[in-house]
Amino acid sequence: MYELSTFLAVTPFRGAVHMLDWAFVFPRSELMMSVHEYFAPQPTSTAALPDPAPLLRSLTQGVLEALAGVREVDQLARWFSEDAYRNLVSRANLSARARSARGVVPTRPTFEIRSIRVSEPLDGVIEAVAVVAGPGRTRAVAIRLEGLDRRWRATSLAVL
Repeated sequence: MYELSTFLAVTPFRGAVHMLDWAFVFPRSELMMSVHEYFAPQPTSTAALPDPAPLLRSLTQGVLEALAGVREVDQLARWFSEDAYRNLVSRANLSARARSARGVVPTRPTFEIRSIRVSEPLDGVIEAVAVVAGPGRTRAVAIRLEGLDRRWRATSLAVL
């Protein structure tokens, strides 16, 4: 399974390269798989993660404030996956352009989170809907949280 092989090693001094004949090397497929798995986000089970309810409330409030223009979207970046964050940034930019075209100044939204419904389709995955009542309309905010690297990350978001 393992073979004695020669490979290149870089010394910490001046980046010199020399040959090592005594190193054990994993088979190529096993090495590639373990390196990929090691550096990829690691899924975490629901039991090892904190209660998602406070995060769902905070994310709902933060997203609505970002769309209203009173919160920077960057403040929410650590809680979103890359794709979900990009979608949120583009939606916040569209909202900012619409406010600018109408000449409306950003104001802090007044709303009440009426309820949060949570389901768990898979271990380590939470899908939730927050019902938010504002002064004139009631909205739903759908959020999918996935447990990655021992914390919740929002991988999908929809404000309806």
